[in-house]
Amino acid sequence: MMEKSYTIPIGPVHVGLKEPITAWLDLDGEKIVGARVRPGAIHRGIEFMARERNPIQVIYLSERICGICSFAHVVAFLRAVEDAADYPVPPRAQYIRSLVLELERLHSHILWAGVACYSIGFDSAFHLGMVLREKVMDVLEALSGNRVNYGVATVGGVRWDITPEVAKAVKEMVKYYKAEFGAFYDVVTADPIAKARMRNVGVLTEEEAVRHNAVGPTARASGVRCDIRETSPYEAYADFNVKAIVPQDYYGKAYGDVFDRFLVRVLEVHQSLNIVERVMKGLPEGDIVTESNLNKVLASLKKAEGTGWSVIEAPRGDDTHVVHLKAGEENVNWWKVRAPTYANAVSWPLMFRDNELADAPLIINSIDPCISCMERMLVTNSSGAADRIYTRAELIEMSREKTRRLRQRC
Repeated sequence: MMEKSYTIPIGPVHVGLKEPITAWLDLDGEKIVGARVRPGAIHRGIEFMARERNPIQVIYLSERICGICSFAHVVAFLRAVEDAADYPVPPRAQYIRSLVLELERLHSHILWAGVACYSIGFDSAFHLGMVLREKVMDVLEALSGNRVNYGVATVGGVRWDITPEVAKAVKEMVKYYKAEFGAFYDVVTADPIAKARMRNVGVLTEEEAVRHNAVGPTARASGVRCDIRETSPYEAYADFNVKAIVPQDYYGKAYGDVFDRFLVRVLEVHQSLNIVERVMKGLPEGDIVTESNLNKVLASLKKAEGTGWSVIEAPRGDDTHVVHLKAGEENVNWWKVRAPTYANAVSWPLMFRDNELADAPLIINSIDPCISCMERMLVTNSSGAADRIYTRAELIEMSREKTRRLRQRC
């Protein structure tokens, strides 16, 4: 009988993928019988670049590890530096850091939920998700002046305080999502085709998730109760009694499939809204930074000797940073980052088992892999007389003008 099995690559560039990565799939007809994942197409050497920068300069480098969870990387890096130098952070700054972390989780989870719908061809739900996400992006812009890399945190605190105008914007955002986000959830979960495309697809059991070190929503969707905000509270999270969200607590059973990964992230949107409300109600008075003079901060860090460690619950899971400072040296001696995708990608071959080839991009996207953000522009119709190519300077000025308009409306 003729051999019918064959191997094909998905990626590194594929219409269904958000980042350059390759999955080599072994197929028997349309069924996936084996898989190998090959990352490494976008390595940028950021950790090496940090060795020529002082800790203040590395803050802005760490923001560029990921275009979605940039603040999570900044907080993880700063906590490692503050751990190495035994540097204090005022309570008000810890609350503001917690607030921005939850705002970032909101826009990350809503983005992922929309992209998941796009991956199964549910474009109307995708566009609804993108519309919903704009509200939290506007709050981040009103707070920091930026939509991606916020520049909010610094060593020993934060750079931006919560003004009455920003507090009002946050309150309106929470009210907006509590009124509008439920419709998005109902549209997706009530659609039999959407449920059929995600239920029992890309299954990762609880035992497999533990054995292969899955983290974050990927592990929780398999029924693993793990959330750093609960098990090792940091910043102000000890005041909020955060509990890990797992499907069995809401639906009686964890399937560990793509649908459960969707449900966990949607439920965590509601959880983040509750945390944001508690942050705003309990925001303590006081300073937002231990020392505002950066020269004094750098002088203090230059005296530090030791290794600092930090792990926080980023939108995709455990984000770990380790930093070594050497006394007498201004620059970071070495810095190591483990983003959650490194852990979750190990489980991809298990999720592919016995699934159809058409589901491969959805399964890859179901762990919400990190993507890198870069500045770029696309001209789609250069033949039209009305077309115009904007320069980089013009795009930046248009962006700043929009920020000014948003802040004036607050």
